[in-house]
Amino acid sequence: MSNEATPVNHPGAGTDSVPGNIASYIDHTLLKPEASEADVLKVCAEAAEYSFKSVCVNPVWVKTVKTALKGSGVLTCSVVGFPLGAAPTDVKTFEARGAVLDGADEVDMVINIAAARAGDQGALVEDISAVAEAVHASGAILKVIIETVFLSDDQKVLACQAAVEAGADFVKTSTGFNGGGATADDIALMRRTVGPDLGVKASGGVRSLADAQAMIAAGATRIGASSGIAIVKGEQGSSAY
Repeated sequence: MSNEATPVNHPGAGTDSVPGNIASYIDHTLLKPEASEADVLKVCAEAAEYSFKSVCVNPVWVKTVKTALKGSGVLTCSVVGFPLGAAPTDVKTFEARGAVLDGADEVDMVINIAAARAGDQGALVEDISAVAEAVHASGAILKVIIETVFLSDDQKVLACQAAVEAGADFVKTSTGFNGGGATADDIALMRRTVGPDLGVKASGGVRSLADAQAMIAAGATRIGASSGIAIVKGEQGSSAY
């Protein structure tokens, strides 16, 4: 399974040809704790209609999403250690294993943010490696959320380096729950750090086609958004996770 989405035209090319391609970058996201089954099924129907890359939901909905998306070509994505990243590694690993057993094709985990702020790369590698092993055992993809809002640039680099060392498939900016969000500067920094082969996911506050294009131009290969429909239509979204 490739980490890279189908390339879209560079920003600056006519937007008429961009939206149809940009859908393949988008993880159509519903992580609100109050989301109902009807809400989840609606997001799945939208993802199938617009050919988004995945639907990203909390673990309790993975089986529902997997069933609803069957035959659509849209992947099922879930989250681990979300949104704080403060659970012990064995808990994150158990949660990840359960998600992939339930049918998740991709897992987005939150790092130990305190370890990143303390400069403890070894602790980060240990945490991410254990989850990566559980995820990869089932052939799924691991994205690592570094929660950029809490980190200095040096700490962002450290977290990305740890993700590379631990065998992650992507690094990701944000949960969307702790303030801040994706910026083009952070995406560029993350891309420089991880090199050309790892995926980079921009998440948090990406609500328009222009936002998405800016992230892709900076080096993003995936966009996490609850405003996916607005993005592909060239409109301004207002929804949050």
